[in-house]
Amino acid sequence: MIDRLIVRSAVLGVVLGAGLLLQGCVVGAVVGGTAAVVGGAAKATGAVVGAGVDAVTTSDEETRARREREQRDYEREQRRCEQRQRQGKTC
Repeated sequence: MIDRLIVRSAVLGVVLGAGLLLQGCVVGAVVGGTAAVVGGAAKATGAVVGAGVDAVTTSDEETRARREREQRDYEREQRRCEQRQRQGKTC
């Protein structure tokens, strides 16, 4: 019983220490992972934290697609604005 408490406390300390090194939304994933450690087995931590990191990390391809979509939206709005100005309206 005491051994399990020591192991859980040590894992909790490591996870909290790692959380200080992380920033932004990833910290929330670590806190969720910490709750899983306290409530369950220590080996579940890696999977929980890894899933949290995957959830907040975007790939280069996703980032590029988002920027292209935003650029198309911007250009579309510029064309609409120019058309409104030709009609004597404001943007």
